[in-house]
Amino acid sequence: MATAAARHILVPDEAKCLELKAQIEGGTDFADAAKEHSECPSGAKGGDLGTFSKGQMVPEFDQVVFNDEMNTVHGPVKTQFGYHLLEITARSE
Repeated sequence: MATAAARHILVPDEAKCLELKAQIEGGTDFADAAKEHSECPSGAKGGDLGTFSKGQMVPEFDQVVFNDEMNTVHGPVKTQFGYHLLEITARSE
């Protein structure tokens, strides 16, 4: 079964998400941004979600995490929780 590891930042609106993405692309550390801005409890761990299987996260996450390029910041990804920036850190088939 396919598994992946990722980290994310959760914020309530798309504008904040885009602002953080620009900061990270400009050199801000993803983990530092997660600790400071993420509204998910994982923010305290730099946004680290650990390893998970397909279907354990919301479908919008799976679509990105199991298909898109690794070690790149993706988003905004809208879910019922808000807007996310995602970074895929590992993936196996």
